[in-house]
Amino acid sequence: MAIRILVGVKRAIDYAVKVQVKSDKSGVVTDGVKHSMNPFDEIAVEEAIRLKEKKVAQEVIAVSCGPQQCQETLRTALALGADRAVHVEVTGKDYEMLQPLAISKIIAAIAKKENVDLILLGKLAIDDDSNQTGQMVAGLLSWPQAMFASEIEIKDKKAEVTREIDGGADTVRVNLPAVITADLRLNQPRFANLPSIQKAKKKPLTKMTPSDLNVDIKPRQEYLSYEEPPKRQGGGKPLANVEELVSKLRQAGVV
Repeated sequence: MAIRILVGVKRAIDYAVKVQVKSDKSGVVTDGVKHSMNPFDEIAVEEAIRLKEKKVAQEVIAVSCGPQQCQETLRTALALGADRAVHVEVTGKDYEMLQPLAISKIIAAIAKKENVDLILLGKLAIDDDSNQTGQMVAGLLSWPQAMFASEIEIKDKKAEVTREIDGGADTVRVNLPAVITADLRLNQPRFANLPSIQKAKKKPLTKMTPSDLNVDIKPRQEYLSYEEPPKRQGGGKPLANVEELVSKLRQAGVV
């Protein structure tokens, strides 16, 4: 029997944008800044679509949490091949303070509501690098998890996942339903063509709020300050010979 997949897509600051910290250090500048789908979520969407093309999956549902603009990200997922989308609207200060635990609760609630067999997420978002949501969703649902997948094979209600680890790879087998997060080498995402973009406008997109799901999104921690990394110092002029290098090292107190 073909499975149903829930895939998470986050609207994040585009990877090519140079992020700037606000003058009051309360966060990063987002107004007027280009956003796009989190790259690891693109990989998760691509894998879900490939599973559907192999007839392993019968339906792919995309979900995103955030302001109205998240619907653009969801439409991109629909253009890539997702069947329908769910937008959980979170705005204003609630969105600014939205943390992985709250997002995990939302995804878990939708997974129960939609009765899905597999949740596919990017391993992390490039804006906050939290790498927490997949693990917490699995914990909230008491589902098995396979993180950092570089290869996925599903058969007989089981998922066999190859994971890249330090010094090599390991393979784990989990029963479905399960949570899997996508690593960089899982696949190469496709581009949406114009006919698919036009069709995506007609695909169903459901809008709801955290309260509709009985989810509390109150933050559990407070960010006190955001700081830019220190600017790198120039390396100076190339040294002429080894003696000059040793002299510089002695001046620096290294040798």
